[in-house]
Amino acid sequence: MIKPNNLVKYWKDTAAHDYETMVSLYNSKRYSDCLFFGHIVLEKILKALVVKRTKRQTPLIHDLVRLQEIAGLNLDERIVDFLDQINEFNIRARYPDYKTEFYKRCDKKYTDHYLSAIKKIYSTLCLKLKQKK
Repeated sequence: MIKPNNLVKYWKDTAAHDYETMVSLYNSKRYSDCLFFGHIVLEKILKALVVKRTKRQTPLIHDLVRLQEIAGLNLDERIVDFLDQINEFNIRARYPDYKTEFYKRCDKKYTDHYLSAIKKIYSTLCLKLKQKK
């Protein structure tokens, strides 16, 4: 069994790695892929917070809203609403029925809006991870 501290570190480190990937995808104008990775970044940092709180491996889910609930974060309602919207990037980037529509939607303006929110939420969650309790 992996120790909780090692799991927290794993999720934190892989979130940081994927954050760099997200930024690189943005810089190369791969906007839909950038937002897909934005979801992954938030999912992983939330999973670090879940492990920190529960001292157990995370459930096999991708729902950002549910993960923040399990982590006991009590985030501002606006942030939770954004997490719910960002959940769509995971679904829309994976399934063929949604991909074309999602690609078209992900222009620079749309991506800038969500990427800015993702970066702010990520920073907030990283601060929570550093807190003692």
